[in-house]
Amino acid sequence: MSGRVVAITGASSGVGRATAAVFARCGDAVGLIARGEQGLRDVEEEIHALGGRAVAIPTDVADPAAVEAAADVVEGQLGPLDVWVNSAMVSVFSPVKELGADEVRRVTEVTYLGTVHGTLAALRRMQPRDGGVIVQVGSALSYRAIPLQAAYCAAKHAVNGFNEALRCELIHEGSGVRLTTVHLPAMNTPQFDVVRSRLSRRPRPVPPVYQPEVAADAIVWAAENPRRELWVAPSTVKAIVGDRLAPGALDHYLARRAVTAQQTEESVDGPRAGNLWEPVTVTSAHGSFDAESRETSRLLWLTKHRSAILAGLGLVVLAGLSRR
Repeated sequence: MSGRVVAITGASSGVGRATAAVFARCGDAVGLIARGEQGLRDVEEEIHALGGRAVAIPTDVADPAAVEAAADVVEGQLGPLDVWVNSAMVSVFSPVKELGADEVRRVTEVTYLGTVHGTLAALRRMQPRDGGVIVQVGSALSYRAIPLQAAYCAAKHAVNGFNEALRCELIHEGSGVRLTTVHLPAMNTPQFDVVRSRLSRRPRPVPPVYQPEVAADAIVWAAENPRRELWVAPSTVKAIVGDRLAPGALDHYLARRAVTAQQTEESVDGPRAGNLWEPVTVTSAHGSFDAESRETSRLLWLTKHRSAILAGLGLVVLAGLSRR
């Protein structure tokens, strides 16, 4: 599947940055879209060092005209788009009662509307060719909201609603454009070091935590293998299924556990402005939780090898029947 042209938003850090590297190793050309110019240049240089093609395009995905222009640059310099990955996001760690309306608006503009803008830009180029894949980077929080991240959870829920409507329309039209969503567990990305926060302690991902390369592996695989949705880890499944089966019980569980679970023991000196309005340069796809982060997901491995596993089980059954 190498030789594709891929555009990735949020490509300067975290999951987007890790995903860009994996696509490049597959032999794909990558358009890197994000606000942080230095981070984008670093990723571009890393891909060039791998012998790959990449173009860095500083862009705020909250601006639809800028996203359209970025898509033009990708196609102008790399070729027709085959895959578009929407990974850009921002968040605010705060109790709802302390949130500002401007903060909620900004999270919505980047995390939800940024996804809409990227999807529309991809559709305008893919639909005339009747082909291409749009990968939305979702989360367990797309289905089950947690305390202290109301704005982010709401934006991810909105992406789900947008996707469901779009998917139906693509099916109705018999379109060759494919839409898929990869729902992630807690990830060890730099967002917890740069996110806007007014908590008294340093933010952290809720365990179990996975390395961003696990997400990148899932995203690249989803771009190649038709799936409506891909749930990446057991914790993702527990959150989504648990909310469907017993939402009230989960409300009380999260009320007891999730506030503490999202904070380290390290105190901080007052609110942190973070990267909500302006980018903050990061130097790695990883955050500060390498020591506890998992490098593989058994559920993802089983999903990727499902056909082979089922075929093997079928052979075992047939062998058993033949002995009778």
